Amino acid sequence: MSSLTTEILGTSDADLSRAADLLKAGQLVSFPTETVYGLGADARNGTAVASVYAAKGRPSFNPLIAHVHSVAAAQQLVQWNDLAERLAAAFWPGPLTLVLPLREDHGVSGLVTAGLQTLAVRVPAHPTALRLLRLVDGPVAAPSANPSGRISPTTAAHVLAGLNGRIAAVVDDGPCGVGVESTIVGLSGPDPMLLRPGGLAAEDIEATLGTSLTDRDAADPLSAPGQLLSHYAPNARVRLNATKAGEGELLLGFGSMDCDLNLSAIGDLAEAAANLFEHLHRLDAIGQPIAVAPIPEHGLGSAINDRLRRAAAPRDDSSAH
Repeated sequence: MSSLTTEILGTSDADLSRAADLLKAGQLVSFPTETVYGLGADARNGTAVASVYAAKGRPSFNPLIAHVHSVAAAQQLVQWNDLAERLAAAFWPGPLTLVLPLREDHGVSGLVTAGLQTLAVRVPAHPTALRLLRLVDGPVAAPSANPSGRISPTTAAHVLAGLNGRIAAVVDDGPCGVGVESTIVGLSGPDPMLLRPGGLAAEDIEATLGTSLTDRDAADPLSAPGQLLSHYAPNARVRLNATKAGEGELLLGFGSMDCDLNLSAIGDLAEAAANLFEHLHRLDAIGQPIAVAPIPEHGLGSAINDRLRRAAAPRDDSSAH
């Protein structure tokens, strides 16, 4: 891609209008959500969406999430159903993405769905994101604003570190509160399916539905973002479930322990999720292998462990990222 001058925008009406105009013109704009910073493109503009893949170096078979400002806007894109209605009423705006069959008149580029007949859609719970989406008044495809496979960005500085000169602008509104991507639930099959754990605990979703979520088989074709085996990865190698650092390693801790950085010294999973990518960025900048303490496998711990397993997965750097 040719180098751009990446504008740094704030949250004033004038700056958000500028961001919306850039998106409508087919440019890429990063903006904050409650989960991570997204890299936005007009989801109806195939050329703009293609430039997202190019900027990120993202495999074209990995679908994108369409961000909209309301339930009504989502209903214009997908075939709504009773389960979607219940989940949206309980958790939207919020860190929940629903995958539903496309409407015939959806107007979304096939690059957003990676050629599938379903669309991942959500209403983010971030005031700035919602203001921007209302100004655009259309779906904005927005994966995390980082080079594909690398650590997701939770500040504008993270975005610029990876994509400065490759995108038109970034809207800076401070750090993200949730810190891990949205939970993705598939509603296009016979049973609701957990496609990716994330910032909303699966237990809360199951309580609202009154039924268990089925699990995706890792051998199934990609149907939602964040399902690549190696993903969210630092440059350094990552070792999981470590009680202490090995020789030459940095230790990312959890709970009361001696370590280089601690996700949450008091063992709070929400704090750990919010700190996850920021701490990985900080340790990765040192350039040594990273050992990570065990994280409980419940609530937001499931999402944290999912990201960590992908960060630690064996990778072929010539193709996975």
